[in-house]
Amino acid sequence: MRMSAAEMCQVLKEGELEKRSDNLLQLWKRKTCVLTTDSLNIYADAQKRTKAKELKLQAIKKVDCVERTGKFVYFTIVTNDNKEIDFRCSGEPNCWNAVITMALIDFQNRRAIQDFKTRQDNGSASPGQQERRMARAP
Repeated sequence: MRMSAAEMCQVLKEGELEKRSDNLLQLWKRKTCVLTTDSLNIYADAQKRTKAKELKLQAIKKVDCVERTGKFVYFTIVTNDNKEIDFRCSGEPNCWNAVITMALIDFQNRRAIQDFKTRQDNGSASPGQQERRMARAP
């Protein structure tokens, strides 16, 4: 299951998202974000789209702490090293947290299938492994 570069970088959602700053005041800053099939790109400047911070889906453990208020949906992305990044978005029907969660599930499923196929190919390549499988057959 080889995917082309175009398929791997397909844009799933593009728009504005607010990120809580890491400083002491923890202010919300509006960012332009682009979610692809393999990463979330966060741009500080919507016009220039320079200095993107790329958060690879392979580095995300889960989307957590989803809370709805009157105007916003708040959620946290937890990375593999347990760093938490807080976001909020408007309560639109196709909200960012849902799209990111579905992209993460899709990414993890594709990786699991690829790992399985790799193990299966490696297992059938060694003749000793094949003989052991045949010996177990009834």
